[in-house]
Amino acid sequence: MDTHLHAAQAHSRADTLLVFLPGAFLKPEEFEREGFVDAVRQHHVDADVLIVDANVSYYYDQTFIERLHSGVIQPQRDRGYKSIWLVGISIGGFGALIHELASPGSVDGIVTLAPYLGRRPLGADIARAGGLRSWRVAEGPPTDGEADRLLWPWLQQYAFPTPSRRLPPLYLGFGLADRFACNHKVLAEVLPEGHVFTTEGGHDWPQWSRLWRDMLQVLPLPTLAPTPPARNPVAIAA
Repeated sequence: MDTHLHAAQAHSRADTLLVFLPGAFLKPEEFEREGFVDAVRQHHVDADVLIVDANVSYYYDQTFIERLHSGVIQPQRDRGYKSIWLVGISIGGFGALIHELASPGSVDGIVTLAPYLGRRPLGADIARAGGLRSWRVAEGPPTDGEADRLLWPWLQQYAFPTPSRRLPPLYLGFGLADRFACNHKVLAEVLPEGHVFTTEGGHDWPQWSRLWRDMLQVLPLPTLAPTPPARNPVAIAA
């Protein structure tokens, strides 16, 4: 996977890395154009930003998880990053979740903006059952091999957190008119207070940019120490 690094400070590496995963058919440079990188700096977050060119074809050929883990996450760990967060939009949010499903404990936090969570009928079945807290996974082998058959049972763990089960903090943002909002609401019901952000609008950059700026105010990320004001030189009498 091609990557584009934006360092928090010139000539040094932060301890925290934010890995941005684009949605289907979105270009990595759109994160810059839409102000995602600038927002990180404006909120004084002490984190480097790595934008990943995660082509949608990697999801179709089922190589995404391996490409992300061996080509991005593990090399960045080896470079010394102590904390890595995934920030995914749409199918990029789906990618962040299925990566953690396949490689538990490999990242320290996940931010999903309007994530694709699988097929609407499956989400509707969960809602009809009373939500993730009441839903029972069907016994026996899955009826098909779609990833959402595994994703929803994994997400159900957020409904019943236990100290012995390490789950990365998960933050969800979505527009109330988003075409995937019905599934987003099912997940939102089981996330902790302060982990769900909504806005008006649908599945597009204006909503995602607004949500990202709102989230940056509460995400548990390190911040840079404020730069002390320049001191006026003291005049010395002759």
